[in-house]
Amino acid sequence: MRMVSWNVNGIRAVMKKDFLFSMGKIAPDVICLQETKAQDDQVTEALSDLSGYHIYSNSAVRKGYSGTAILSRQEPLSVNYDIGIAEHDQEGRVIAAEFPEYFLVTVYTPNSGSELKRLSYRQEWDNSFLNHLKKLASIKPVIVCGDLNVANTDIDLARPRENFNRSAGYMQQEIDGINNLLAADFVDSYRHFNPQSRKYSWWSYRAGARERNVGWRIDYFLVSDTLVNRLKSADILDHIHGSDHCPVLLELK
Repeated sequence: MRMVSWNVNGIRAVMKKDFLFSMGKIAPDVICLQETKAQDDQVTEALSDLSGYHIYSNSAVRKGYSGTAILSRQEPLSVNYDIGIAEHDQEGRVIAAEFPEYFLVTVYTPNSGSELKRLSYRQEWDNSFLNHLKKLASIKPVIVCGDLNVANTDIDLARPRENFNRSAGYMQQEIDGINNLLAADFVDSYRHFNPQSRKYSWWSYRAGARERNVGWRIDYFLVSDTLVNRLKSADILDHIHGSDHCPVLLELK
């Protein structure tokens, strides 16, 4: 089972940038997308040339903003959207697909913003999303993937000292949020295989950051610890372009 997660920064835009070619090379069984920036019908239309997948999308009330999708070769047992809290369910940020042995959840975590105006909201979101995952995990194991908008440790971004407690994505409150996830019996699959590797999944469009590899690792596959024995590999596919993020990969035995 090969799974890919990718913040595409606009599904209609990425379709013009070798998305089909890239997915054909990877041949994933499941593709999880974040920041589709399109309504459900527009997502379906944009993906019309991608055959062999069941498509499930969750769009924001605000058009052209946020949004997530799950594309699966296997039809899930069920699909649920959002987390059941009206305050958090306006931006199309969560989809949970149930498969026989686990839930697969894709998430586009809110960004605290360049001036940290949403940092307090982000903390509320992190707590509510963790509770949502705990409820799912009480039923069966969970795989959660997506753009979590946080670098967990100083090896997860190129310039930790300059950004710590100064920049969205590396505030202590945000780090606490992902650490709470890890403390709730979730395992960072990439770190499981690559405990010291410095590899990034997002780069600013400014100042040639990607060319200079001044990046951040903010895209993840986290798995319930009961699934660790099924992990085959995890990788960051930083050679694939088309967005300011690159895809991340998880393979299960």
